[in-house]
Amino acid sequence: MINRRNFLVSAGSVLVMPDVAFAADDVMYVPGVAEAAMDEGKVVFLDFWASWCSTCAAQVRVLDKLRTENPAYDRAITFIRVDWDDYGNGDLSRSLAIPRRSTLVALKGRRELGRIVAGTRENAIRQLLDTALDAAGA
Repeated sequence: MINRRNFLVSAGSVLVMPDVAFAADDVMYVPGVAEAAMDEGKVVFLDFWASWCSTCAAQVRVLDKLRTENPAYDRAITFIRVDWDDYGNGDLSRSLAIPRRSTLVALKGRRELGRIVAGTRENAIRQLLDTALDAAGA
């Protein structure tokens, strides 16, 4: 039997979530995932987001648009979404000095290539993606 309160809370939370659709190739962060990719020397793009964050949703829309326009990004870059509510105070966030949700960081291995904090401009996000793509040698 369905618990009526849980059903109503769950249904209501779907209505207030921002319009965010992550790309199929995105990896959802759990401790060790990004760290392993960085230790392997991969080019990693970290998106520190929260489901309730409108700036994060705007960044996701821009990222999805740019990735659709240029499939080379998905071939060369490992995209990892880091849920701020779960890992904002975690080791990864602390080690990279992530100041807040809506932070995008590109890395090659453990070397930071660049970051955007709370920015949603398409040109700036494209530039960060292009920097990551160049680092991948693609």
